[in-house]
Amino acid sequence: MPVPFEALLPFGIIAAMFTVTGTGLTTVRYFANDRKPGRFNVDTFDKAMMERDRRLTGSTRGQSTEPVAPAAFATNR
Repeated sequence: MPVPFEALLPFGIIAAMFTVTGTGLTTVRYFANDRKPGRFNVDTFDKAMMERDRRLTGSTRGQSTEPVAPAAFATNR
């Protein structure tokens, strides 16, 4: 039995909305992670390193090129 052409228009709209939603979510995650791919399978060590990076640079995805940490780094939490 052939598919009536009237069914293709709603199917196309639904498929387009799923595509727009997925692309939007991917874009939001990308920009929320400082334009880097999202993290997955984050363990305790990774969380500690992310907190350290946030304290040093202000961003969980940033890294510092300074060889010595700021003086306030030893005491703030």
